[in-house]
Amino acid sequence: MKKYCLEFVKRGLMAAFGGPVVVSIVLFILELCNVVSSLTPSEILLTNITSSLLAFIIAGASIFHQIDKISPFMATTVHLIVLYIAYLFVYLLNGWLKNNIEAFLVFTLVFVLGYFIIWGIVVICTKQKAKKLNNRLNTIR
Repeated sequence: MKKYCLEFVKRGLMAAFGGPVVVSIVLFILELCNVVSSLTPSEILLTNITSSLLAFIIAGASIFHQIDKISPFMATTVHLIVLYIAYLFVYLLNGWLKNNIEAFLVFTLVFVLGYFIIWGIVVICTKQKAKKLNNRLNTIR
């Protein structure tokens, strides 16, 4: 278990530094589109800290799929729950999500749909790559 915890931290730390870069790009695009004209230093600081935290958790959570002791279904379920809680926390902390039931339901629906669409794409791409590798192996024999 210690091995997985260390790997979680290692992956998280490698990704956490990308959080402020992503925030800067998004803010630049929002400024170009005249959506945001100015932010206070505290808003920028909170956004950078929470985006780094989110990047840390997202990257670290990928370790769940490499733990042999749990099923792929359980790994995906834990991954989904961890990411949902992390995103929800960051959205609430930054004031990007209203604190009412309708907003939570819409957020949850969009998050779960997005999660399964992305995982569906990953599964399809992985199966295609595996099929190509298997075909190459069969031609070698």
